[in-house]
Amino acid sequence: MADFDLDLFVIGGGSGGVRAARIAANLGARVAIAEEYRMGGTCVIRGCVPKKLLVYASRFAHEFEDAAGFGWTVEGAKFDWPTLIANKDKEIARLEAAYRKNVSGAGAEIIDSRVVIEDAHTVRVLKTGVRLRAKYILVATGGHPSSLNIPGEELSITSNEAFHLEELPRRIVIQGGGYIAVEFACLFSALGSKVTLVHRGDEILRGFDDDIRAHVRGEMVARGIDVRLNDTIKKIEAHKTHRCAFLSDGAAIEADQVMLAVGRTPNTKNIGLEAAGVKLNASGAIAVDETSRSSVPSIYAIGDVTARLPLTPVAIREGHAVADSLFGNNPWHLDHTNVPSAVFSEPEIGTVGFSEAAAKAAGKPLDIYRTRFKPMKATLSGRDTAILMKLVVEQKTEKVLGVHIVGEGAAEMVQMAAIAVKMGATKRDFDNTVALHPTAAEELVTLRNKVKS
Repeated sequence: MADFDLDLFVIGGGSGGVRAARIAANLGARVAIAEEYRMGGTCVIRGCVPKKLLVYASRFAHEFEDAAGFGWTVEGAKFDWPTLIANKDKEIARLEAAYRKNVSGAGAEIIDSRVVIEDAHTVRVLKTGVRLRAKYILVATGGHPSSLNIPGEELSITSNEAFHLEELPRRIVIQGGGYIAVEFACLFSALGSKVTLVHRGDEILRGFDDDIRAHVRGEMVARGIDVRLNDTIKKIEAHKTHRCAFLSDGAAIEADQVMLAVGRTPNTKNIGLEAAGVKLNASGAIAVDETSRSSVPSIYAIGDVTARLPLTPVAIREGHAVADSLFGNNPWHLDHTNVPSAVFSEPEIGTVGFSEAAAKAAGKPLDIYRTRFKPMKATLSGRDTAILMKLVVEQKTEKVLGVHIVGEGAAEMVQMAAIAVKMGATKRDFDNTVALHPTAAEELVTLRNKVKS
């Protein structure tokens, strides 16, 4: 190690990079981690954490409405957007401080600067010009919101800016059909905004099970969200009191804000990857093998910058695996199959494993079990809503290949179901589990309604 200043240099202080730096340092490696903005990365600073806080805020509106059916009278309830944003900012600052404390406490050095890779072992700190040589470099730079490259795009916002708006928009047009677009459409609507969701495809949430997609769209429409499919924003104009979004179908929609949520692009530009000889794949992400190693043996990459599974827990596990493998004499890599995911829409989605379409495409003969029912809570609240649950089962083995839930607590239920799917549980295993009554989750183990696949 005498030829190197460090054993590991981590570029990017998000959840994955922080985990790798901390574990490597705890294992005795000499580690530095560079972050040009704020420690915590997309998830903590401008992603899943602040978004979930806004989702919690939005759900109080439904709770207040539902309370009347249970005998409660809620008078004078009102929502204040600046208070929510200020309290959210305090929590994000607390989390960033905790990230810094954990990293430095483990013995890793934090460098608050952008850095550039100069070769397979050298990085240059832009703020100071200092060059450091490391035996290994780990790139964990994440991604950023993609653009549409349309006239007037500078007048729009992305999920980054949505967390810092000075006031709640009365009207907002959101372009996109992925989980970010759907989540923001639902939370803005619940907080009182008039929401139009514009999506270029023929259904929202591409990649999710088709029954889930249609069910959630129906629930969104029932809650007053204007969902426009097979359409896209072609131009945005600024007027004295509002914005105007011009759509491909000829419509013009006035709004206070126009938000673009059309995917995310890996942060691979201008960090020296080309100079080091690191190969990118067709999407512009860093190409890596199953151990997260790039085409350059000393350079690894994890998280969204690799565009494998853009989920925070995935990046964390990938970072942990790299640290253990390089410095802990414990080589392992993350299995990217059967990773659970959630969409914090209203109602919420939890899913793990194969969708029906994906299982069919894999050539697996299937049994499909599906149920749609009114939740117990809605019997007194009077809310017109339904829970959807679906099991995708392989006929030959009876193995449960996929679990898909839409409804209150869906993500919590699927986290537990993911253990069973990961272990290879069968439909018989589900059936042999005693129900916990009265719950919505009991439907997963009492489900006998086989439908045509």
